[in-house]
Amino acid sequence: MQTAIIICRYKKRYILFALMSMALFRIPLSFNKNILFYKLMGSGKNGSFSKTPDWQQWAILVELNTTVNPNLTLTQLLKQVTGKIIFNWLRFFNCETCLFILEPVQSRGLWDGKKRFIATTHKMEPNEKIAVLTRATIRLNRLKVFWKHVDAVNKEMLASDGYIMSYGIGEWPLVRQATFSIWQSQEKMMQFAYKNKNHTAVITKTRDEKWYSEDLFARFKIILCMGTLNGENPLQVKNLNL
Repeated sequence: MQTAIIICRYKKRYILFALMSMALFRIPLSFNKNILFYKLMGSGKNGSFSKTPDWQQWAILVELNTTVNPNLTLTQLLKQVTGKIIFNWLRFFNCETCLFILEPVQSRGLWDGKKRFIATTHKMEPNEKIAVLTRATIRLNRLKVFWKHVDAVNKEMLASDGYIMSYGIGEWPLVRQATFSIWQSQEKMMQFAYKNKNHTAVITKTRDEKWYSEDLFARFKIILCMGTLNGENPLQVKNLNL
């Protein structure tokens, strides 16, 4: 099984329709037999992990029960992944879209009380780029302390060796948050995750102080990245090729 993440960016004049889509898209996604699980999510300011929403940028995550053909065009893939209704909506509003097709390598934790992204492949080359999805439902009495630590950890991630890009996304503002990031290799990602003192200290606090009522961490093999955001393919901004 594969997972698709679509980052959509609307023009400012269509922000109202972007908001509407988060309700309307639930209907075709719910009836799509090729989809096992889906989430419609907003983004933080400038697509980052932030309390301030970016009303232009949104995300669609779907867990597929099929395998897509990587030789298809972006148009063909979007139709296959989302269905014609959502594809035609995005095209009508001239959304800039970037599509990631991923295969789960490892996943632990729950999303809506269920295990997601069951590993379908374990083979990763030493220097192969890796995608990571972390998400959590933050307890209301831990919101203040959670957001107090966000900026410092985020700055360190952006400056980390091997970091390529990331998007801050979430189901609910402030409470249900996720980060989708891509790294040069699994080793580089793990150096940040487990050897960065500030980050490891925050991870320890989340467990000891029970910040989350539910969380999930998943790693993915990148099958393809097609499309653009702000005029560029995210994995080619720094001349990085899959």
